[in-house]
Amino acid sequence: MESNSLIQSRNITVEINSKKLLDNISLEISCGEIHAILGPNGAGKSTLRKVLCGDLMPTKGSVSMDNKPLCDWSLTERAMVRAVLPQDSSLNFPFSVLEVVLMGRAPHIIGTESEKDFQIARSALESVDELKLSERIYSTLSGGEKQRVQLARVLAQIWEKTSNSRYLLLDEPTSNLDLAHQHKTLMIARKFAREGVGVLVIIHDLNLAAQYANRITLLKEGEIIISDLPEKVFDPDIIYDTFGVSVSVQKHPYFDCPLIIWRDIPENKNY
Repeated sequence: MESNSLIQSRNITVEINSKKLLDNISLEISCGEIHAILGPNGAGKSTLRKVLCGDLMPTKGSVSMDNKPLCDWSLTERAMVRAVLPQDSSLNFPFSVLEVVLMGRAPHIIGTESEKDFQIARSALESVDELKLSERIYSTLSGGEKQRVQLARVLAQIWEKTSNSRYLLLDEPTSNLDLAHQHKTLMIARKFAREGVGVLVIIHDLNLAAQYANRITLLKEGEIIISDLPEKVFDPDIIYDTFGVSVSVQKHPYFDCPLIIWRDIPENKNY
């Protein structure tokens, strides 16, 4: 993968109504890797995702994609190589599930959908175990089913390699899912990373991040606490300083990654 295949933020600061939501954030999403962002509620994780995908302009600093300022990319150019799954994807119109997933193909469609677009949409649905829902009305689905359909939509957007780089930004993609589908979602993210896609995952579960991410960034109060390999980040003292909980960290008995074991919330912590 070419060295310039990355999304890079440089000294990002975001202030809204005199409140600093992000403070001097610099990080990279490299193609071929999963970069997980973790932190307490209100740490600035979703704000960072919005800045990295261009939904929010930083007060200071800059964002580039493939060494080109993000603001110099047209919306269509961005959408052809970078797909974003936000926390909430509300949709109240009576679209079928297949129609929702086809929306992900919009940047690539000239005129009307081709058979190729339909096939990609079906393949994306199959990858999230929801091809059987193709003809269902989206609004009738459960929360977890909707989340998997929305994942299929963003996968369809970058399903094919159309350039040297592709990016997938996922904001809490496992929040409404059962245990099996949490792992299924992150296995899909890993598959895309192995195919050269740069993946950003905002997630709360430390053990899921440890098992699937190549790099971890911890945020607290808008600042980076540490950004490094999972075995460097998941240290009991660092976790305590970030989340205010006591843990022990051991080698996972089955996988080559840390295993974080919750011990206690100290009595002086008001939770």
